[in-house]
Amino acid sequence: MTAADGPVAVITGAARGMGAHTARRLAARGVTVALLDRPHDAAEAWAGLPEPYRPATAEDLEKAVDACEGRGEAHVADVRDGAAVQRAVDDVADRHGRLDLVVAAAGALTGGPPLWETSTEVWDAMLGVNLTGVFHLAHAAVPHLLAAPTPRHGRLVAVASAAAHHGLPGLAAYTAAKHGVAGLVRAMAAELGPTGVTANAVAPGSTRTPMLEASAAVYAVEGPEAFAGQSRIQRLVEPDEVAATIEWLCLDAPAALTGTVIDVDGGFRP
Repeated sequence: MTAADGPVAVITGAARGMGAHTARRLAARGVTVALLDRPHDAAEAWAGLPEPYRPATAEDLEKAVDACEGRGEAHVADVRDGAAVQRAVDDVADRHGRLDLVVAAAGALTGGPPLWETSTEVWDAMLGVNLTGVFHLAHAAVPHLLAAPTPRHGRLVAVASAAAHHGLPGLAAYTAAKHGVAGLVRAMAAELGPTGVTANAVAPGSTRTPMLEASAAVYAVEGPEAFAGQSRIQRLVEPDEVAATIEWLCLDAPAALTGTVIDVDGGFRP
């Protein structure tokens, strides 16, 4: 075991997008960061996630670790596989002697047809990655957060979506999953109560990530910039803006802030 010289974090969906930006920000603050993702070869299909959604690759994960400048380490796990997530989290906690921060940033998006024409494969993929993946991470990580000596300062942050507040046509499965993330975080906050461990979520709006490219395909628009008009700020949210909020929740927010979903959506207007 190599004891960490500061806080230790686990981030799922860390190979790119908001997860990678969050890893870089936390590492810059002296946090040892375990970046969890399920890299895919370019030609490999992810069951239930048809084109144009492109899962992260091994190269994406390598670049995200390098951006942490010596404080990042790669772990391969599919968040839909509870046993794999458990092994990865246990490995991080055992090797570093602690676990302080947990960020559930893994996500995927596909859709198009109305709910009654949505395939079981798409439904299972959307719930599996976006909601069950949060459950698997919390199930594996919260016992380690609670094992810390008092006073505890453990933090769990999940990435929800503006879809956690609104019904988005053509994205019923994704919307249901993100509503579930908001409810799950609120329930965890109630269960954690006075333990010193908090649970919160961020709800990004239209953010410049590969998932927004998939949204553009679902709605048959020219590209991600078409969604800029959905926000009051009349531009896309940048992934680092979401990461900055997650960083704040992990390291700077008061301990009284728990069970909250913070909108980072530029004033989203569906």
